[in-house]
Amino acid sequence: MNIIVIIPAYNEEAAIGQVISEIPRNWVREVVVVDNRSTDQTAIRAQEAGATVVHEALPAYGRACLRGMDYVKSLATPPDIIVFLDGDHSDYPEELPDLVRPILEQNYDMVIGSRSLGKRERGSMTPQQVFGNWLATFLLRLLYGVQYTDLGPFRAIKWDKLLALDMQDKTYGWTVEMQLKAAKQHLKSTEVAVNYRKRIGFSKISGTVKGVVLAGYKIITTIFKYW
Repeated sequence: MNIIVIIPAYNEEAAIGQVISEIPRNWVREVVVVDNRSTDQTAIRAQEAGATVVHEALPAYGRACLRGMDYVKSLATPPDIIVFLDGDHSDYPEELPDLVRPILEQNYDMVIGSRSLGKRERGSMTPQQVFGNWLATFLLRLLYGVQYTDLGPFRAIKWDKLLALDMQDKTYGWTVEMQLKAAKQHLKSTEVAVNYRKRIGFSKISGTVKGVVLAGYKIITTIFKYW
């Protein structure tokens, strides 16, 4: 199938190989790992696991996602669907078929993997993350009239629709920017339940007070920026 997976990764050498190995490869044309200035062997482990590795020198989640998109734009044959997936093994890559089926079978434009609808391993999300997701999705419903339960990183979107969103955010507002712009452009969107577990290694965002505060601030300001 003409599906490309983009995995932004920063210092995920302990997890990235396992993540790539669990992606159903008969569903995917290519796996692209964006090494976001890692200081460990993330890039080497990703290559060993069969992924294409591109590099983004400036750290930040949104920048890594945009760099992955730049790589896809350079391909002679564009994909039909892009799947975004984290590189820390907190998502379940084997659930990718469930994520893309609404696009393939019901012509949805975008599908968000909702951790709120799925089963979360105890301790996989901090109370701050749970509250932040609730607040952000409440504001999306209030201001943009869309029903979401999560800003989950595991998501699928048609490539042409993703390009039309003209994604700009380079840091923590990436996921919510995609969802609110999809609402503004009246994309046909839905959620599917995905499971979630404790990540391998240390979280660079939820694992620090600074990361939590900055992520929360950026998500809320992004919501109001496009209203």
